[in-house]
Amino acid sequence: MPAISLKGQMMPESPIRKLAPFAEAAKFQGKQVYHLNIGQPDIKTPEIAIKAVKEADLDILEYSPSEGFATYRKKLSAYYAAHGIHINSEDLIVTTGGSEALLFALGAIADPGDEIIIPEPFYANYNGFATNAGLNVIPVTAQIEDGFALPPIEDFEQLITPQTKAIMICNPGNPTGYLYSLEELQKLRDLALKHDLYLIADEVYREFAYDDTHHYSILSLDGLEDNAIVIDSVSKRYSMCGARIGCVISRNSALMAIILKFAQARLSPPTMAQIAAEAALNTDASYYEDVKTEYSERRDILVDGLNKIEGVVCPKPKGAFYAIAQLPVDNAERFAQWLLSAFSHNNKTLMVAPAEGFYATPNMGQTQVRLAYVLEKEKLKECVELLEIALQQYPGTHY
Repeated sequence: MPAISLKGQMMPESPIRKLAPFAEAAKFQGKQVYHLNIGQPDIKTPEIAIKAVKEADLDILEYSPSEGFATYRKKLSAYYAAHGIHINSEDLIVTTGGSEALLFALGAIADPGDEIIIPEPFYANYNGFATNAGLNVIPVTAQIEDGFALPPIEDFEQLITPQTKAIMICNPGNPTGYLYSLEELQKLRDLALKHDLYLIADEVYREFAYDDTHHYSILSLDGLEDNAIVIDSVSKRYSMCGARIGCVISRNSALMAIILKFAQARLSPPTMAQIAAEAALNTDASYYEDVKTEYSERRDILVDGLNKIEGVVCPKPKGAFYAIAQLPVDNAERFAQWLLSAFSHNNKTLMVAPAEGFYATPNMGQTQVRLAYVLEKEKLKECVELLEIALQQYPGTHY
């Protein structure tokens, strides 16, 4: 049999999706499965975006420019200006989702064997992106007891080596929902400048900041003009996960010239999806406010409900729509599988994402799960009740 690449063998499974066969089996048995495992919003996509696709007057579905349509990039720069982020349209390249933006950024700044420091737990696919680029992820562990706040900056600095190329964060965070303060971001900026590193921020959840908090972009920090890289996407902002449109942003013109070569090699981002994304920029501001209110209420139902269950610890997120909960179980992956294969109440069960896959440090997060509060409020209330009953019945529960 022909050989399989070492890179392919090292590519990690998705902790979000690998239990999918158990969920399908549960549904085949007639169970209703509530999906708390994946960040697929049920909020409607803005009608203006759907309408733009339906009414597109095209004779030929052509390639777009490799960097994305000029009209879209110009409107994107205006969107960022409205958020206090002043960039030129030349400072951004449209990508096939935020995933491709990250792949391009990592490919442009690092070589195989180089290192990138990331606070953990982090979005599990960062492991896959790093493996694809041949990079080593160096984790700095954030603690659930601190609500997953930024670890001490000294913990980052002691891990910096000649192979370190960047520090990367997700803000607000997936999977924790943690929202970094301006002071925390300034500490990261100072460290990146001190050691001449890139600071990469995945800011796709920018609009989702709760409790009168404010999201600060690293692009708003003085001094990072050559060091800051921002990853963005329409997936969550407009509930357009299937559009697969994102962008990579940097004021470093030399870096962007390199990233453009990666963009040219894959030809172009999808034309129809850019039409939808450009139209979505005309969405009324009330859309965001309504969505934020809805998610904030959902968060309170889920997180407050979880913290009333004996043995459960769940810090309240300030952003995004995820939370990590520590459960009184022997092993979260076994529990997640048991929920789908052996548990039901009123013919209903839950699907959760074991949190171990969101850590790079071995054996971390083994009793934690990530939950996405992307279901309607009444369903989330049911989910809390189901989880409490499940914990009472699970053979490996430890109170």
